[in-house]
Amino acid sequence: MKETTLVLGASIKPERYSNIAINRLRDKGYQVKAFGLKRGSVGDVTIDTELISYKDIDTVTLYLNPNRQKSYYDYIISLNPKRVIFNPGTENPEFYKLLEENAIETEVACTLVLLTTNQY
Repeated sequence: MKETTLVLGASIKPERYSNIAINRLRDKGYQVKAFGLKRGSVGDVTIDTELISYKDIDTVTLYLNPNRQKSYYDYIISLNPKRVIFNPGTENPEFYKLLEENAIETEVACTLVLLTTNQY
């Protein structure tokens, strides 16, 4: 099984990009954890509504606007992922700096494009 990705800002709505990303990540064999405001599931992935201290997160992919990200800075840093992907609309230079200070790679890209082009 491939590395584990945390989708932050997950939605049960099938038209949302976070939902599509969960499905595509699973289709490509990635382990997926998901956090959102509403509990539910996307395929075989449960969307948690409480922050869990995962020990094995390789990538966090963000689907939260920069203002909403602020309350998750410490949580994301505490997970010590290798990288955080800032999807379109989530770009946040303030957070890039904090992540860099904690030796966490930032990538401004679209998770769906990365998966489609085998660059994930």
